[in-house]
Amino acid sequence: MPFLSDTLSRVKPSPTIAVTNKARELKAAGKDVIGLGAGEPDFDTPQNIKDAAIAAINEGKTKYTAVDGTPELKEAICAKLKRDNNLTYTPDQVTVGTGGKQVLYNALMATLNPGDEVLIPAPYWVSYPDMVLLAGGTPTFVEGALETQFKITPEQLDAVITPKTKWLIFNSPSNPTGAGYSAEELKALTDVLKKHPQVWIMTDDMYEHLAYDDFKFCTPAEIEPELYDRTLTVNGVSKAYAMTGWRIGYAAGPKDLIKAIGKIQSQSTSNPCSISQAAAVEALNGPQDFIASNNEVFVRRRNLVCEMLNAIDGITCPVPEGAFYVYPSIAGLIGKTTPAGVKIEDDETFATALLEDKGVAVVFGAAFGLSPNFRVSYATSDEALKDACTRIQEFCASLS
Repeated sequence: MPFLSDTLSRVKPSPTIAVTNKARELKAAGKDVIGLGAGEPDFDTPQNIKDAAIAAINEGKTKYTAVDGTPELKEAICAKLKRDNNLTYTPDQVTVGTGGKQVLYNALMATLNPGDEVLIPAPYWVSYPDMVLLAGGTPTFVEGALETQFKITPEQLDAVITPKTKWLIFNSPSNPTGAGYSAEELKALTDVLKKHPQVWIMTDDMYEHLAYDDFKFCTPAEIEPELYDRTLTVNGVSKAYAMTGWRIGYAAGPKDLIKAIGKIQSQSTSNPCSISQAAAVEALNGPQDFIASNNEVFVRRRNLVCEMLNAIDGITCPVPEGAFYVYPSIAGLIGKTTPAGVKIEDDETFATALLEDKGVAVVFGAAFGLSPNFRVSYATSDEALKDACTRIQEFCASLS
C-alpha cells in the first residue's frame, strides 16, 4: 500500500518559489545572480504598522483569537470594503486567513465536489490550478492573448461555461501580466455571468491598490450588484502594504460560505497570527498616503523595464496597468541558438539559459499557462533592474 496520497500526483511545487529558491542557492554559492522571480515589494512595512504590532505584543495580545479573525480586524475590513469598493458587508460575512492563498484554498475545499469545474483565465497565478486539483475539482482554462493585453473577452467566457462550472477565479490587476480590466471590460464579463446562475465568482483583488496611470480598479460585486450573493471578494495586506511575511488575507461573501470556510480553517490552522492581525488593523485603518508614493516608484520601474525589453529584437513587452510584473513575449526568439549551442525551443529553455549564462532569474511562461513568455517582477531596485535588463539584452543579442 503506497504511503503518500494519490492527491500529490495531481499537483506540482510552485514554479515561482522554485525560481526564487534557485536564485538564493546560486547567490549563496557565490554566483552573481539577479532574482526577478519573487512576487513581493522590496519596500519595508510602514513604521506605523510595525508599531501597532509591537504595541500588541506589549499589551499581551499573544493568545488565540477567533478562528477566522478578530472582531477589530473584521470591522476594519468591512470599513475598507465600504470605503474603497462601495461594498457593504457585516463582520459575519468576513473571514481572515493566513494569507490570501489560504482563503482561496479554504473556499475551494469548502465548495468543490468531483466533477466541478473552475474557470481560470490564462495566464494565471501558478497556484490556482493546483489548489483546484487539491480540492477535487477540475481546472478549465480560457486563454487571453497578447493582442488583448492578456485579458479574456466576454465571448470566450461564454463559450467555456458548462453546467458543471462552479467558479470563475478572477484576478485584476493580474499576476503574472499586470493587466487590469476596466469597468467597461468587467461589466461585459459580469453580463455573461448573469446568464449562468450556477457560476460563482472568486475575485483575487490582492493588487487592487497597485494601479497606475489612468487605470481605475474595480471589482465584480461593485460593478454588478446582482452578483453580490454569489461573489467571494478576496484581498489582503501583503502587496500594497509590503506585508508579505505577515501572512494576512481576507474575504467577504455570503454568510453560509463564510461559515463553511471557517469550518475548514478550524480544523487546519485555526486563527491567523494575533500580532499580524493587529498590524493589519492599523494597515487598513491607518494612513494610506504611502501607497501613492510607492506606486510612483513602481511606475518608474515599470517604464524602465518595458523600455529596455521592448528594445530587444524578438521580444514584445506590453505595458501593464498595475501590479509589479511584466509578461513579455519571446515569440521572435523561438528557434534561435545560444553561443553554447542550446536551442531556444520554448520559454523554459530560454529562462534556464538566461540564468546559466547571465545570472538573471525569471519565471518561464509555461508555469502561468501561456507561452512563449516570461515573467519579470520589477519589485526590486532600479539599479538591479537596469543591470538585469542589460544582461537580458546581451543574452538575446548573442542568439543566432
